[in-house]
Formats: sequence, structure tokens, C-alpha cells
Amino acid sequence: MFSSCKCKIHECTNLAISSFDENGNILETQDGYCFKHDSDGEKKSQQIIEYIKTHDTIVGLNANYVSFENIDISNKKFFCCNFQHCSFSNITGNNILQRMCIYDFSTFTDCSFLNTNIIYCSFAGSNFVHAIFTGSDLIHNNFNGITVYQSSFDDCDFYNTRFIKAIFFTVSMKNCNLKKTIFYESIRDNVSFKLSNTREAIIDREGLVHDLTTSNLSTQLNEIEK
Repeated sequence: MFSSCKCKIHECTNLAISSFDENGNILETQDGYCFKHDSDGEKKSQQIIEYIKTHDTIVGLNANYVSFENIDISNKKFFCCNFQHCSFSNITGNNILQRMCIYDFSTFTDCSFLNTNIIYCSFAGSNFVHAIFTGSDLIHNNFNGITVYQSSFDDCDFYNTRFIKAIFFTVSMKNCNLKKTIFYESIRDNVSFKLSNTREAIIDREGLVHDLTTSNLSTQLNEIEK
């Protein structure tokens, strides 16, 4: 698991980002600062990006608040990594495998994750804009409170995954396995579930479908684009 050591700044609750030894390996014991308070934050950010580029299997990486852009991470494996509050722009991550990774409150823009295998991971509170997950196994994951705009999840397996209080606008979820998939209190506008087994999904405690008004939608999209 990634290190749970807090930032050295006493009042800061963020975790220290990963440090590396002289051979470029992740130090098992972290005793430093978070990305925001580290004077070498940009340098460590580049070290983290380079580490991901040069390793096929990434274990225990703590990269919270780091920005990733124009990177191909296809066919890589991630285990027990922390990517909370990260931003991902124009990332190609096809055929990746992930287990027990955390992406809470992150942003994904113009990203491709075709045929991925992501299990026991959390994306709570994250934003997805023009993201593609077509043909992926997304099982036992936490997507609670996410906002998704113009994205595709066609042919995905969402067995026992949660979308509680999620917001979807112009999203394709065609031919998906939705068995035990939970959509409590979600908001869905222009979402296609064609050929998906929606009868086996848990849509809402009250059996209601909520729709976004035009004004509410505009407000939400403006927040995503900030």
C-alpha cells in the first residue's frame, strides 16, 4: 500500500508524495512534504511521471495533486497507488490493469482507457470529460459523486459498482453489465443504456429518475471546466 505519512507541515492533512532513491526506486519510508508544500514539487512530479513511463508495474506510488498530460500508459499495471486530486489530460491508458488504487476528486479530460481491467478502485468525486472506457471491466469500484460529460462506457462490466449521486450528461453505456450496479440519487440526462441489463441495476431507493434542468446543467458544466 502507498505510504500514509502526512506532510511535514503541521496543519496540512495531505499525504507526502513519493520520493525515490539514487537508483530511481520508490522509498518504502516517506518522510517529506505533499506536492503543494514541497519546494521540489515539480521535480518530484517529473520523477513520478518518468517512473511510470519506465516501469511496467507500479506499486505503492503516492502521486496526489500531480498533473499528467500527453502520456501513454497502455498495458501497465498499478497496485495500491494514490492519485487523489490529480489531473489527467490526453492520457492513453488502453489495456491497463489496476487494483486498489485511489483517484478521488481527480479530473480526466480527453482520455482513452479502452479494454482496461480496474477492480476495487475509487474515483469518488472525480470529473470525466470526453473520456472513453469502452470494453473495460470496471468491477467493485466506487464512482460515487462523479460527474461525466460526453463520455463512453460501452461494452463495460460494472458488476457491483456504485454511482451514488453521480451526474451523467450525454453518456453512452450501451451493452453493459449492470448487475448490482447502484445508481442511487444519480442525475442522468441523455444517457443510453441500450442492450444493457438495466433491470438488474439498482436505480434509486424511490425508483425515481432525476433529470437536469438546462440551468442546472450549465452551472454544473461551468464548474467542470474551471
